Amino acid sequence: MKALNFNHLRYFWAVAHAGNLTRAAETLNLSPSALSVQIQKLEHQMGHPLFERAGKRLMLTEAGRIALDYADSVFEAGDELMSTLAGRPQASRQVLRVGALTTLSRNFQLEFLRPLVGRGDVELIVRSGTMRELLAQLEAHALDVVLSNSAAPRDARAPFRNHLLDAQPVSLVGRPRVAGHPPFRFPDDLRHEPILLPSLDSDIRIGFDQLLELAGIRPVILAEVDDMAMLRLLAREREGVTLVPPIVVRDELASGVLVEHCRIPQLTERFHAIVQNRRFPNQLLGDLLARYERPDPASLED
Repeated sequence: MKALNFNHLRYFWAVAHAGNLTRAAETLNLSPSALSVQIQKLEHQMGHPLFERAGKRLMLTEAGRIALDYADSVFEAGDELMSTLAGRPQASRQVLRVGALTTLSRNFQLEFLRPLVGRGDVELIVRSGTMRELLAQLEAHALDVVLSNSAAPRDARAPFRNHLLDAQPVSLVGRPRVAGHPPFRFPDDLRHEPILLPSLDSDIRIGFDQLLELAGIRPVILAEVDDMAMLRLLAREREGVTLVPPIVVRDELASGVLVEHCRIPQLTERFHAIVQNRRFPNQLLGDLLARYERPDPASLED
């Protein structure tokens, strides 16, 4: 097998980080056409296209993302060598890029990533966003996985697979009631008890609204919040009850700041890891997913 040309790799590395052939050529003091020829030679040697065009930008293919990770490691290793010889050793690290829906419980995100947290050989990159934003980044190989409380759409054009990680109960929680106060009665007490709710695009909110509609109840809504971290804070500060999966307020329930007034048996929140089929899967992600053995009915796996 012919040895890798590291000049070609450095040219690729520069273009990948610039996202633009002309800009990278200016940095390298080359003509765009000469730089393009060098990239083509690297692609020919590797046997895979490394870029695809998206308007005026160059987007990495899956093979390109893998090659960039290795190129980052190669050139980082050179920096580490110089640091080591100067008495400042560094450790090389693997990278996992995670996208998380803004509405997803921070506690659940931490539980999923916990095996990697604190590992000196792992760099975690966690980004938040909407489902549309994160799936676009996943498809462009800028993310390895998207964590979500709803499954990715299934159709012929969508390259995504859904791994069901967990299904959590949903409860009404609130401050402890004064001694002698009767226990909470669901759903009748919601005729007068104010409530904090997730936003209308939440799956558990849709199911909850259906339950109340069947019971003929129009609740007194204090606030609708699409961020679970904010919903958690408001639950601690306001009177009334809050609709959340208990994992969101786990610490508050353990300390007694909040109590579970009632569990809604008809509701669960499902947590998904969304990936796409790749020829070169991220081993760190594979190890995390292996901890969850539950098959997902919405999965696109064969």
